[in-house]
Order: sequence, then structure tokens, then C-alpha cells
Amino acid sequence: MQDLKISIITVCHNAESTIKDCIESVKSQNYTNLEYIVIDGGSTDKTINIVNNYAHYVNYFISEPDRGIYDAMNKGINLATGDIVGMLNADDYFADNSVLSNIADAFGKYNADIIYGDLDYINAKGLVVRKWRSGQISRRKLEFGWMPPHPTFYCKRYLFKQFGPYRLDYGTAADYELMIRYLYINKLTVHYLKKIIIKMKLGGKSNKNITARVKGMFFDLKAMRNNGIRLPFIALIVKPVRKITQYF
Repeated sequence: MQDLKISIITVCHNAESTIKDCIESVKSQNYTNLEYIVIDGGSTDKTINIVNNYAHYVNYFISEPDRGIYDAMNKGINLATGDIVGMLNADDYFADNSVLSNIADAFGKYNADIIYGDLDYINAKGLVVRKWRSGQISRRKLEFGWMPPHPTFYCKRYLFKQFGPYRLDYGTAADYELMIRYLYINKLTVHYLKKIIIKMKLGGKSNKNITARVKGMFFDLKAMRNNGIRLPFIALIVKPVRKITQYF
């Protein structure tokens, strides 16, 4: 299904320890109709030099201050020209070299607006310590805090214009808000690709400390309320509980 062009967007800031593996995983993909966009937030370490070493594989590279990760993602979306858009975080990498081929095939076969899949969390030694197996989507699951892993979330580019990009007023829950806006409010067609798409290194801005977790829950609740989740306080409780099963 090489006729579908896929735009991959990587947002980074002072990511010298991880950005090379991230870019190498894009470079290794066997899917050729690919556009790679890197948006840097004005790094002061060696990130920019590393990205420049891959200039032949990076179609667009911007390094400038931004208003956070989701502002940078929106910049990448505005630059994208692909039929399909997906995000690859600077400290993540594709699980194997056929990920994008499988995603393109799924879009072609199922004619979906959105494709999502599975994700593994890995530690510093590269060992899998947590497994996010998404399962099939349902409206009821969305009402009780379920969400697909954002790094596996691929959608048709026109959706960002039709239904809006990431909203910066949702803080660290901007990805969650966008996904429930697309999946729950607008009921876009979606297909679950039962495959490990992303290897994610442990960490995350919304989980750094107690204060960050509390803020994250506040933004989750705001996203639920504003997108019509019927029992937002119950969903807010159930949402983190779902993560327990990922350790087994």
C-alpha cells in the first residue's frame, strides 16, 4: 500500500541520549512513501547536531522555542503533507522495521480514519517491564477512562483540520483530549492493529512526581467533562487502575 504517504513527527528537546535510536528506527522502516518531520524546542545539548547528521532522512527540521510538546506537534502537523500522520516521541522507537508497512496496509484494507495498536515499556537495559495491550475499542470502554496508547495513534491528516489539533489548554492531557474528541464525540471509524508498534522508554512528563500526577488528573477530568463522558469522576478513578494489568 505504498501509495499512501505517511508523515512521522518527532518532537524533541535536549534529547541527545535518545534521538539517534529514534531516527534510526524511522530510517530502518521498509515503507518508502514516508515523510519525516523533526520539531526541536531549541535544544542546548547535542540534539541538533545529531539530527543534522541525518539530514538526508529528515524532510523538515525546525529548532525554535515553543509552548510545549503539543504546540510542537501542531507545528509538525501544519508542515505535514502525508495522507496519514503519526507521532514518534524522541525517546521511543518502532518495534520493528515493518510497522509503517503494516499501518499503511491496515488503512488500505479497512478504510478507517484512525489506526492504533500496542506498546511495550522498556527499562534502561532494554527489557520489557510493562505491556500495553490495547484491545478493541468500544464506547463503553471510552466512558470508563480507556484510551489507546497515543504513540500508536495514526490518523488521516485532514482530521486535524476538520476536528481540530491538540489543544494546549489541556496540559499533559492534550493527547487524551484529542483522542476522546475524535473517538467519542465525533465517532470516527477506527481499527485496532493487534501488533506491538512502539517501544517506549520509561518516564513521562505527566508522571514525574505527585504534583505532576495531580495536575494530570485535573486535565483528564477537564477533558472528560468537556467531551461528554457521562460519569467523569468514576472514569477518572478507573483510568489509572487500568494500568495495573499492563504489568502482568
